[in-house]
Amino acid sequence: MSKDFVQIADDVISGVKLLREGAPESMKGFGALAIAATASKAIDTKTKELMALAIGITLHCDGCVAFHTKMAHQHGATREEVAETVALAVYMGGGPAAVYGGDALRAYDQFSSTKT
Repeated sequence: MSKDFVQIADDVISGVKLLREGAPESMKGFGALAIAATASKAIDTKTKELMALAIGITLHCDGCVAFHTKMAHQHGATREEVAETVALAVYMGGGPAAVYGGDALRAYDQFSSTKT
């Protein structure tokens, strides 16, 4: 099962842009929530992106896996940190999370081999 995670992450971003155009007030609120939730306070942004990745894996969300792997990578997460995040998600999400966890590591490898 081959997926282009760079493209999937780009699709997430372009989809959010479409939503901003179609439902600007709702997306303004969602954007404010995203900024507040991911801000580095007691927990750094990298760790929050790894947490979001774990949630995306357990919810079986391709776009979440791609986008939050990209963001974790951009915030300095190592492949080993992503692998540990995947292990936790598999523990919490079972077999289906293992499938998406493999996708997270493939996504990390794709983001590591491209300029993001």
